[in-house]
Amino acid sequence: MEETREHQAEDHHHHQQDHSHVHHHHHAHAHHHHSDNILIKLAMVLHLPGFTHDHSHADLAGDRAFLDNQLAIRTVWIALVALGLTTALQIVIYAASGSVALLADTVHNLGDALNSVPLLIAFYFARRLANRRYTYGYGRLEDIAGVFIVISIGFSAAYILLESVQRLFNPRELENLEWIALASLVGFVGNELVALMQIRVGRRIGSDAMIADGQHALIDGLTSLAVLIAVIGTLIGLPILDPIVGIVIAFAIVGITWNAIKAVWYRMMDAVDPHLVEHVEAHVRGIEGVAEIETLRMRWVGHRMYGVLKLRVAPGMTLEQSQAIVDMAQREAGHVIPQLDELTVQVVTTPL
Repeated sequence: MEETREHQAEDHHHHQQDHSHVHHHHHAHAHHHHSDNILIKLAMVLHLPGFTHDHSHADLAGDRAFLDNQLAIRTVWIALVALGLTTALQIVIYAASGSVALLADTVHNLGDALNSVPLLIAFYFARRLANRRYTYGYGRLEDIAGVFIVISIGFSAAYILLESVQRLFNPRELENLEWIALASLVGFVGNELVALMQIRVGRRIGSDAMIADGQHALIDGLTSLAVLIAVIGTLIGLPILDPIVGIVIAFAIVGITWNAIKAVWYRMMDAVDPHLVEHVEAHVRGIEGVAEIETLRMRWVGHRMYGVLKLRVAPGMTLEQSQAIVDMAQREAGHVIPQLDELTVQVVTTPL
């Protein structure tokens, strides 16, 4: 029978008690940012899990991985619904206008909305417990979904750049300007709201795949904005404005694509931000009795982090004192990295 992290939350209740104040601070900080986004405000009004201000002590002391995963699933569902509604509105506008160019943009948006599906599947799989074969659980599937999203971003960037260059040499007349302007505005607002929500939540839970998906929505919003600028250019007698702005946006998209590729590459290669490692080391060195840090290895598995720390302590340390240092090191690392699931600490005594 499939088990979920809900059971694991109960098993690790005692282990997570030491970190409850870290969770509280992090939730408070995240909710401060949540209020900036209309979609997140709507989620709060609907009291969706992960978006509500009302956290009981049990929630805060429970398994953070479970709570983050629930938030991730809700966020992707909200993004899918929002992008679906955006596409539906564009289809209605296309039916009224009959613009072929608008149809192409609408179909493109529909395809991009479906790109969130692999990410949603990955988050559902992440709820499964680790087992003898998958000893780190199924979190890596999230990073694999990130690869598919980055490939999709690359295709979008290439498509937009090609379209912009073709329009530069073969400008076309835009018809039904008011309908096209409305559709592009709908596409821009819908995609940007989704992008801001996914990027913010992705950063909060440590999911580069979700950030990449948000960046994809950001790209689609910029594409819709380019269509709006093309309409304005036609109205003021400067149709050349359309391909020029398109090319400028295309180059901005290339930059976004490159950043997404790097982020997902780092995750697949178990790379972490060096500043994060230095920050953890600085906190551990400040613990009384720690003589030297020999090694610190950290890796992401999906949006959870695991680490191995080997440190040398002062000579004459008792077993109880060494254990106290281990507990303190794990607590300090948890302060620095709220997404830290497990830190294995090995203590070596300095010879007299």
